[in-house]
Amino acid sequence: MGVVAVLVAAVAGLIERVRWPAGSVLLGVFGAVSAIAALTRPHSAWTWALPSMIGATVGIMVLRGLIRRIEELPATSVAATGAGDPLSVQSPSFRHTFGRDPLLRGGGFRPKARRNDEGARRNDEGGGSAADGGTATASSASASEGDSRFDRRRVVRAIGTVGAVAVGAGLVGRWLGAQARDVSGERAEVRLPPPSGPVAEVEPGTELRIPGLASYLTPNTNFYRIDTALVLPQVSKEEWSLRIHGMVDREVRLTYADLAARPAIERLITLACVSNPIGGDLIGNARWLGYRLDELLAEAGPHPDADMVLSRSRDGWTAGSPLAVLTDGRDAMLAVGMNGEPLPVRHGYPARLVVPGLYGYVSATKWVTELEITRFDRAQAYWTKRGWSEYGPIKTGTRIDTPRQRARLETGRIAVAGVAWAQHRGIRGVEVRIDSGEWQPARLAAEPTVDSWRQWVLDWDATAGEHTITARATDGTGATQTAERRDVVPDGATGYPSVTVRVG
Repeated sequence: MGVVAVLVAAVAGLIERVRWPAGSVLLGVFGAVSAIAALTRPHSAWTWALPSMIGATVGIMVLRGLIRRIEELPATSVAATGAGDPLSVQSPSFRHTFGRDPLLRGGGFRPKARRNDEGARRNDEGGGSAADGGTATASSASASEGDSRFDRRRVVRAIGTVGAVAVGAGLVGRWLGAQARDVSGERAEVRLPPPSGPVAEVEPGTELRIPGLASYLTPNTNFYRIDTALVLPQVSKEEWSLRIHGMVDREVRLTYADLAARPAIERLITLACVSNPIGGDLIGNARWLGYRLDELLAEAGPHPDADMVLSRSRDGWTAGSPLAVLTDGRDAMLAVGMNGEPLPVRHGYPARLVVPGLYGYVSATKWVTELEITRFDRAQAYWTKRGWSEYGPIKTGTRIDTPRQRARLETGRIAVAGVAWAQHRGIRGVEVRIDSGEWQPARLAAEPTVDSWRQWVLDWDATAGEHTITARATDGTGATQTAERRDVVPDGATGYPSVTVRVG
């Protein structure tokens, strides 16, 4: 949308100088169309039109100001572009293209002609020599040529400035619109329902408490955030609803109040982004509170030939999840709580999807408002349209948290520690290798659930010199992560994590 705004602003700048006020009208129409488009989106509010309205208004004001400045250029700077310059507003080709001299538009401002008073006086009095006249003419031409270049630069700068200001004003408008709908106060008053089953406790031995090692539960403020929202959607629980439709026996619509009457579950689940590189931090573990997705879907009665759930966010983003995964008994949920508090706005308040075992791009829809039961051969989600894999199962992986890359260490006993994950399969073991030595088994922390990551540590007697530390994990099925290095596209990175350190 930003690119379109820049192009529209550029065209408006060109037209405005030729056909006043056509450029301003173009910006106004563009703002109106954008506002209408925003207001016709699902669950829209009047404040959604603010970004477009503010952007168009500021764009028109800046455009008019810049055009006035250009028109006030001296006549020599305009005339100097001459008939031979096809870009000149005074050239025959320009007048032929636009039908008239742009400086003579009805009621418009014509720059005042500026004379070379000294040269004119000499010519009028007949006292100027041929040499003097030639010098004056050459000097005037040189000055005019310089003014011409200056004129064109100002035009280009004006067009660029209008585009930048229009885009900037639009972004400011979006921010102001979001502030007008701020739901942080409402969220602070929400009281989460108690889980109907066992509370998800972090049992003793789950946390190794090693300096530099990621904590078992990731604090909400540190939990990674990956989405396409330039401005966070502000969705009130009072207006929120979830619509389940598509290839179903009956359409279901649930409000936030409807959820409160249902049994809630609480689970420990690790989420991971498909774009997480080897050794990266786009992964986190939390205690999630919500409602079982398989039960919600069952109420709608999915058709036997359906194989996909296309979830849609309030801002229009979509994710395609395998229906079989959401209904195979795992703790896939419509989550409303995170680590004992209502979902933070940046993590999907008032409701989002959490599915253990799937990368977020095919499952973790924030601000979710729709679940459409369909088929993979009939629909595509946001990232699959852009070349990413359709199904997105999480790969077995591990990360070395300590020591850090290029750390300088003292000789002696060093704790090499990290986390490993294979959601819905669990972690059976982690091995560590120093340089090209043998693989050594690491000590594993307790594993409260196969759906969350697991901490590990190896006590290493470090000797002087530079060393490379490598790790690998084996999941609950006995499969060890592959050593093959692959990029994150199209379905997640693979390879062993490693760090290089200097001891002594």
